[in-house]
Amino acid sequence: MGKPTGFKEYARRTPADREPLLRILDWNEFHEHLSEPELKTQGARCMDCGVPFCHTGDLMANMASGCPINNLIPEWNDLVYNGRWKDALDRLHKTNNFPEFTGRVCPAPCEGSCCLGVIEPPVTIKNIECAIIDYGFEHGWVVPQPPAVRTGKKVAVVGSGPAGLACAAQLNKAGHLVTVYERDDRAGGLLMYGIPNMKLEKTEVVDRRIRLLQQEGITFVTGTEIGKDIPGDKLKADFDAVVLCTGATRPRDLPVPGRELKGIHFAMDFLRPNTRSLLDSELSDGQYISAKDKHVVVIGGGDTGNDCLGTSMRHGCRSLVNFEIVERPPLERSPNNPWPQWPRVFRVDYGHEEAEAKFGRDPREFCIQTVEFLGDGNGNVRAVKTCDVDWQKLTEGGAPFDPIPGTEREYPADLVFLALGFLGPEHPAAQQLGINIREGRGGMSWYTADHEKYTTNVSNVFVAGDCRRGQSLVVWAINEGRGAAREVDRFLMGSTDLP
Repeated sequence: MGKPTGFKEYARRTPADREPLLRILDWNEFHEHLSEPELKTQGARCMDCGVPFCHTGDLMANMASGCPINNLIPEWNDLVYNGRWKDALDRLHKTNNFPEFTGRVCPAPCEGSCCLGVIEPPVTIKNIECAIIDYGFEHGWVVPQPPAVRTGKKVAVVGSGPAGLACAAQLNKAGHLVTVYERDDRAGGLLMYGIPNMKLEKTEVVDRRIRLLQQEGITFVTGTEIGKDIPGDKLKADFDAVVLCTGATRPRDLPVPGRELKGIHFAMDFLRPNTRSLLDSELSDGQYISAKDKHVVVIGGGDTGNDCLGTSMRHGCRSLVNFEIVERPPLERSPNNPWPQWPRVFRVDYGHEEAEAKFGRDPREFCIQTVEFLGDGNGNVRAVKTCDVDWQKLTEGGAPFDPIPGTEREYPADLVFLALGFLGPEHPAAQQLGINIREGRGGMSWYTADHEKYTTNVSNVFVAGDCRRGQSLVVWAINEGRGAAREVDRFLMGSTDLP
């Protein structure tokens, strides 16, 4: 695929982002596209590798290796190299309902398993994917495609995040009448309120796809919570099948002394109202937690922690620090992390880059444990007390690290955001529908259904996405939504042509 010797001739190149100190002045997307000739050159680097691990979609060492939705990456790289953009768009849409989402927010496990990555920097797969879909929208090629025939079967999809939208899109293609229920005031779930605007623009990107799905015949009912506004039994009775795609929304807490102090919030209680206020009033209504002129501490890394950093920067925080209990990753793959596993290496994301540009240092502190939240005497947090930890010295029967005596210190904090992951879905809808719930360690739980089957103990109720597999990537949610749609179609019709 691509030019047979392209990977020998051309270096990897990615588009430049807007300057950090400028982009923190607004909430607009900060990524740029390469020019069309540059994109063709990058497509030429796809090396005709024989076995394209980039679209295998396996789990290795409990991490994604290759594309979970099996994108036909070498094929559309070749098409871009040859200037066949519309054909590239068609190949991209065969496996991915929403490349404008994944091309922006997916961490690109495809690039981590790119065969070229064994000897050189991998192909710029994510940038090419995003460019293909944006090119398609710009040229008017992405248009509503309602099904030619309706089956008369009715399906309810609960949750309008990436799993719910993918499931609804596929079921609608099969001709079923699909209604998507969303408890928020806008459709999109995680895509709308869980990911900040500068990372995934709402009006021009998310709403645009929602409108297309509506024009194709999908009904969206927002501001309606199943299990509260509509009982589970009524939903089950009114539809031929029900699919729960509610996500994993129960946050993990940090029960250390001082947790009750004011100013300590779960990350999503910071991010979600901020985006809602931004969309409703450009933040003029004040219905959000402001980090302006505050000392901010973010506990926990990952995408959610990084989004807290970027949001705090745009508010104009006074200082910013990010605690990670894990060791700092190496700059290159370690021997126990071979290709094609996801490379566990040190990365600088947009929030880290912005904080360093403003404050002169990377905001992350590694191997650090939160010991206590300290108050100001009036019920407000004023500081976070920490200690360093040693991952080479283990406590038998305890955590895989050991606190280091004498390393206690305090960090000033007016606001603390907990970005420690999620314990699984909320349970009211599942309990009313009577499906089994699988319990895990530390309070974790998920809806019970097998991967590739998505069936529950209730015959016409299916589950997919983070509520089934646990907190994961957007691309895994799309994988599960598509898979659940296939099995629902099989259940309703006796067979299926859905992939």
